Amino acid sequence: MFREMRRAKQLLSLDESKAIMDCGTNGTLACYGDNGYPYGVPLNYVYDEGKLYFHSAKVGEKIDGIIKNPKVSFTVVDEDTIVSEEYTSYYRSAIAFGKARIVEGDEWFEGFNALVEKYSGDQPKESKDEKIRDCNQSYIIAIDVEHLTGKQAKEYVREKEEE
Repeated sequence: MFREMRRAKQLLSLDESKAIMDCGTNGTLACYGDNGYPYGVPLNYVYDEGKLYFHSAKVGEKIDGIIKNPKVSFTVVDEDTIVSEEYTSYYRSAIAFGKARIVEGDEWFEGFNALVEKYSGDQPKESKDEKIRDCNQSYIIAIDVEHLTGKQAKEYVREKEEE
């Protein structure tokens, strides 16, 4: 169903790919856009047990695209260090493929709570609970991850081989 990575030596393990998704603070959602153009939008997210969650306004190109075609991808760049003398950058990244959907009920609360904990975990519990309780202007979207892959710069592969 999904292509195999052409440069298999640079492939990260599933655990390494999950770790990138887990520790990242922003990523880029790619979905169906207006007039059939791809729409890539950076956003905050949380990765939790094979799902990605993010919040969204209830109207706009992102929601319209997800409703028209729920198949999306989501990319997180963990590292991107420019190495000018080599005319390249050393990178690690992961990309998830799945279907996006608007969540409701308990999953809405769990997704929203996970986002609040990730981005405001140091705030008082009462404040976080109030923020969740009072937020009814946005959707929580889940991406059920069907395929996850990660890739790293070939220079990192060489370093591992030399160890």
